[in-house]
Amino acid sequence: MIKISNLYKAYGDLLVLDNVNLEIKKGDIYGLVGVSGAGKSTLLRCINGLESYDQGTLTVDGVDIKTLNRYELRKFRSNIGMIFQQFSLLERKTVYENIALPLQCWKYKKADIDKKVRELLELVELKDKVNIKPRELSGGQKQRVAIARALTLNPKILLCDEATSALDPNITKSILQLLRKINKELQITIIIVTHQMPVVKQVCSNMSILSKGKVEVSGRVEDIFLDKPKILYEVLGKEQEYLPDNGINIEILRREKSSNNSILSEMAIATQTVFSIVLGSLDHYQDDIKGSIVINVQTEDREKIINYLNMHNIEWRKF
Repeated sequence: MIKISNLYKAYGDLLVLDNVNLEIKKGDIYGLVGVSGAGKSTLLRCINGLESYDQGTLTVDGVDIKTLNRYELRKFRSNIGMIFQQFSLLERKTVYENIALPLQCWKYKKADIDKKVRELLELVELKDKVNIKPRELSGGQKQRVAIARALTLNPKILLCDEATSALDPNITKSILQLLRKINKELQITIIIVTHQMPVVKQVCSNMSILSKGKVEVSGRVEDIFLDKPKILYEVLGKEQEYLPDNGINIEILRREKSSNNSILSEMAIATQTVFSIVLGSLDHYQDDIKGSIVINVQTEDREKIINYLNMHNIEWRKF
């Protein structure tokens, strides 16, 4: 769907995107994460053609954006919806009028506009707010209006730039559920720029971490959080964990849905050993709970524990 190769972008002497390479498949919900200034939003604006780039290629459905003329670029952007942290609604217009605006700009027939707006109000669960002004809506409702407006032209791609940063956790959860619904029902590819790690875990299938304009790591969301590349700690804003020096620290990973919830107790009984749980991190990744637990094992029990883990095909590593 989207393929980016050797992409460079600079503002004068400031290099903002440095040899960016990544691929986003059709129908994916893809996360772009990193600290402020990493280049996430600039990359997003390159994808929708609002920013040019200096070198490399960026293709959407096989079309290199850089080859498009002014008219073709305008048509191209109609296939990409975008929502922001600030909802950017017109305060003097009603919910209905805000959603209808892109269709009016493209000179759709009034009957077609009405049909589409009411379909979208149903989708975002705001059909009872049709004649309400934005000032009368909550933050979550405003973002739902912005999402509906972004979907009016039947885009193939929806770009979300920190779309939940201004919302509280419960409202964020409801917006993420709506995005998953849109992705599933409308088959729209969604790209989410965020610094909120719970957002990535709850809704994204794949992700890339950017730092100083470079893509440092890409892959499945749960794999990156379980494999703990060094760059992840920069994004999380915390230092790497420190564990006991005595004995051996073993990390047991829960990566698949079939993982056994009672593995620790069963292992302790089967091996007749005593060990300590020194670190644990289980979290929701979309519809499943995954993560890892670190245990500290006495040196003399090391082989018994490792043999048990290997015999039962349980993924582990020395921490």
